[in-house]
Amino acid sequence: MQVPTNQPPVLPEALAAHNQQFPPLESLTRPTVPTEQAAYYLDRKPQTMRAWACLDNGAIRPLRINGRLAWPVKEIKKVLGVGA
Repeated sequence: MQVPTNQPPVLPEALAAHNQQFPPLESLTRPTVPTEQAAYYLDRKPQTMRAWACLDNGAIRPLRINGRLAWPVKEIKKVLGVGA
């Protein structure tokens, strides 16, 4: 017996579109990525990444460029064990 939920079912097309929002980490050539992209690669919420930036005790320390956070791709790859 399934319990009804208030959320609509996730369609495969919507899931595929979400997964294609950012390029694969291995293919990145940029030195940094914005918060939303870094959160995607690290499987965290963007707000968690912002908290790490405020507390300066997260797994990765971002750069601050004109008031915006820039997350080093090299460090993301290092944390995830992806070839740098």
